[in-house]
Amino acid sequence: MTLELRHVSKRVGAEMYIYESSLEFREDGFNILLGTTLAGKTSLMQLMAGLERPTSGEIWFGGKNVTGVSVQKRNVSMVHQQFINYPNFSVFENIASPLRVARLARAEIDRRVGEVSEMLRLTPMLDRRPSELSGGQQQRTALARALAKDSDLVLLDEPLANLDYKLREELRDELPRLFRDRGCTVVYATSEPTEALLLGGYTATMHEGRITQFGETATVYRQPADLLSAQVFSDPPINTATVTKQNGRFVLSEAVSWPVSGNQEALRDGRYAVAIRPHHVTPFAQEKNDVRIEGRVLVTELSGSESVVHFDLGGQTWISQSHGIHAFEVGASASFHVDTGQCMYFGDDNELLAA
Repeated sequence: MTLELRHVSKRVGAEMYIYESSLEFREDGFNILLGTTLAGKTSLMQLMAGLERPTSGEIWFGGKNVTGVSVQKRNVSMVHQQFINYPNFSVFENIASPLRVARLARAEIDRRVGEVSEMLRLTPMLDRRPSELSGGQQQRTALARALAKDSDLVLLDEPLANLDYKLREELRDELPRLFRDRGCTVVYATSEPTEALLLGGYTATMHEGRITQFGETATVYRQPADLLSAQVFSDPPINTATVTKQNGRFVLSEAVSWPVSGNQEALRDGRYAVAIRPHHVTPFAQEKNDVRIEGRVLVTELSGSESVVHFDLGGQTWISQSHGIHAFEVGASASFHVDTGQCMYFGDDNELLAA
């Protein structure tokens, strides 16, 4: 079923939580809300669920206007990042609770609980209480409850945020499979761009209560509509600077420039904002489109598989992200290489003009 927001907004007192937004979520894949904390993801989900009523606009689901219809009268499930389970209920009763409210027959309850418990590997734990479970098992229980209810709309509000890395990776791989072919619309909120890319589907980028772009996840990542959407969809933060197009070249500084190519040639001479993601700025030369820059190292973050270096470039902080361990001395000057073929160029209104 299609979930559609029509000119929806939410104001609380003088504060705007959600600016007027129109959006149509799809049933044939995950729908992702991507944005930092306080971007408005949870507020938007509460409107979708019927927990809050919009200040203006309408919410349509399955071809019906459900604006103002209470959550109790909607077939909707919501899973939060906190492990919300009934502490005095067994795992079985936690999963079965919405089915009992719906007055399903005992045999049907047993069938549904058994099916999702097997799917989420909870069968050996059905007699335990939530306090006897690990964090991952508690979140699996919450997910099982949502699956057993067989809701038309499933809202997942950063459900993996409080899990350790291994469990997060495991469940992230499982989630698309769990909801595939269930005939429901799934909306998944996350603050992690990598998670959005791994889940695929469709992504809406959000910033301070505004939806800046919506489309297929890979397209939104590769072709952001504007600089703000590119910034939302980049972790570490995307590098930006001002360049001047003149005489067939983009000029970053007296010492750094590179040739214009492809659709960039249609741009008029003048000033533009250039943006490039950190993994296209490396301490080693690129295969092509390589331009060397110099910066003063500010911070280094080294792990077993990659190096992240923050450095000053003409008064702006840039970030390099590369595979392997590369030693840098804080405060020293260092060379980095930019793959200019991955640069994006934005105009005065921050709209993407060329990439």
